[in-house]
Amino acid sequence: MSIPEFSDEELEALIEDAVIDAYGDDEQFMGMMVMVQENLELPFTTRVLGVKVSVVDVEERGLNIVAICERGEHRQVLPLTDLPIPDPPPEGVEWIAAWRLYASRY
Repeated sequence: MSIPEFSDEELEALIEDAVIDAYGDDEQFMGMMVMVQENLELPFTTRVLGVKVSVVDVEERGLNIVAICERGEHRQVLPLTDLPIPDPPPEGVEWIAAWRLYASRY
């Protein structure tokens, strides 16, 4: 299985669903955060700098969404925009793609 590609139209529709009732940047961000948390299947495994890690959570850090990665006793926080997508991707990967598009505007 390969990593899916999403059209800008598909991603714009996801973003619109997330921010439809939001007023202002803070509420739009929270709408995106909620949709990522509700739709991204966790945990999943990916590779960071060639090392296999488990993505165990996503969290808000300021106006950013970060992935909490673990390997053994070690934890690393990575911006969701920088997280490598594994093949096969986790369920809900379209929300990572939507977040990347949304975040690229700010």
